[in-house]
Amino acid sequence: MSEQDRIRWDAAYSDHESVAAPALPQAFVGLTDRFPVTGSALDVACGTGRGSVWLAQRGLAVWGLDVSAVAITEARQAAARHGVAERCRFDVADLDEGLPAGLPVDVVLCHRFRDPGLYSSLAARLRPGGLLAICVLSEVGAEPGRFRAVPGELEAAFAGLETLGAAEGDGQAWLVARAPATAR
Repeated sequence: MSEQDRIRWDAAYSDHESVAAPALPQAFVGLTDRFPVTGSALDVACGTGRGSVWLAQRGLAVWGLDVSAVAITEARQAAARHGVAERCRFDVADLDEGLPAGLPVDVVLCHRFRDPGLYSSLAARLRPGGLLAICVLSEVGAEPGRFRAVPGELEAAFAGLETLGAAEGDGQAWLVARAPATAR
């Protein structure tokens, strides 16, 4: 990601005044019972940490990554404010350079960050039986654009996982899927 992009995201989060409650992104709310209550999670492009803190409140150890140092600071503050700082780690990471190395996790959460070049890394980061929850902007119900998924993109990219729920429309696509219970 260019320095200009990083500055743009820092500015966007600096102008952001919301101290919203921890929450799973709306796209996944109907599948909350599928999310584990123990284990570890990776929150890719975590922003201010709403999803990370929600996962930590469920009992998971969470590693949140975002390109914006401003967002990461807010995420750390949110974790402390909600009493889960000991279960959360947040780091600034440029995901255009790839997914940082790490151990397999029980949950990979990726909300509103799309990089098809990372799709295989996201799936590979899952432990056997691990859960992927991804939501991206989509061309379905919206104008095409470089940051929008084409129809069927998520289901095709994660065809090796068991789809638990998926939808496309109104400019977004989402998928919740489980890795095979045995190692790939």
